[in-house]
Amino acid sequence: MAKLFVKNMVCNRCRYVVQTELERMGYDVASTELGEVELKQKPDKNELVKINQSLLRFGFELIDSQKARLIEMIKTELIRLVNETSDNHKVKISVLLSEKLLKDYSFLSNLFSEVEGQTIEHYFIQLKIEKVKELLMYDEKNLSEIAFQLGYSSVAHLSRQFKQVTGFTPSHFKTIRHKKRIPLEQL
Repeated sequence: MAKLFVKNMVCNRCRYVVQTELERMGYDVASTELGEVELKQKPDKNELVKINQSLLRFGFELIDSQKARLIEMIKTELIRLVNETSDNHKVKISVLLSEKLLKDYSFLSNLFSEVEGQTIEHYFIQLKIEKVKELLMYDEKNLSEIAFQLGYSSVAHLSRQFKQVTGFTPSHFKTIRHKKRIPLEQL
């Protein structure tokens, strides 16, 4: 068995694309999770280069350094949290990441800031705002429901943060829907 870590693999569609591409290349995929794939056979260095080249066509990339893997795992957990509609939003990010990644949060925070040039909290706010944009564009939920879903303490808090990040109020954003969203994996 060989575990490969894949950058930008952040949703079920991504898992499907990566698994399908690897199977097309002749690999027997044991499992796929967000950010990682387990193959039944271990590819050699030349095969890894070919896999990486193939995945790059779809916007994915193999991760080989320990730091890069850890950063990608942090991003994957935060994206998973933003996409969930559970009580996990009441859990502190620091506690969640420490428990999931079995690392001290201050280490994770310092590493993330060093590599990404922004704090984990700032990155998480960007993810939440992009999710708010997505939900506003669908027009299926009102702002109160969106605030609750994403763990905001109030609609006012969501609106303030939205305006700080985008320069628009959520209601104004709804009127200019042609504004492009940034896919979560590109943040």
